[in-house]
Amino acid sequence: MNIRTKFGVIAAGLVVATSVVAFTKGHATVVPNSDLKWKNLEIPGVAAAQVTGDMTKGPSRFFLKYPVGLEAPMHAHSADHFGVIVSGWVTITTDGKSTKLGPGSYISFTGKMPHAAKVEGNEPVVFFIDAKGPWDVLMH
Repeated sequence: MNIRTKFGVIAAGLVVATSVVAFTKGHATVVPNSDLKWKNLEIPGVAAAQVTGDMTKGPSRFFLKYPVGLEAPMHAHSADHFGVIVSGWVTITTDGKSTKLGPGSYISFTGKMPHAAKVEGNEPVVFFIDAKGPWDVLMH
């Protein structure tokens, strides 16, 4: 195959790939705060509001609320998860280090990484969590 033929095959492939991308339908999820449905979890005062998925069965995104005064002892979760603190202040302890985090702070725990949390101040802490599998709590 000469260079012109190779170039023609590559160009044809790019046209087909671009056409497929151009016709792929997107998806949007829009959930106003007023539509969140908070449900109490097994830990007193802790609640979650599901946004997508089912946190008991697989990957999901949800808000998680910790009440004022909560001190969650060292624990882990089976699913890797990533989150952002939406409101309130919390001290996260992991790997022997404690860090106080407020709104806009990012967290990530993978590979069942043990961590503890302590709500600081006089308002609940709200996290937004992206869990890659079913949500559970494994005490350490």
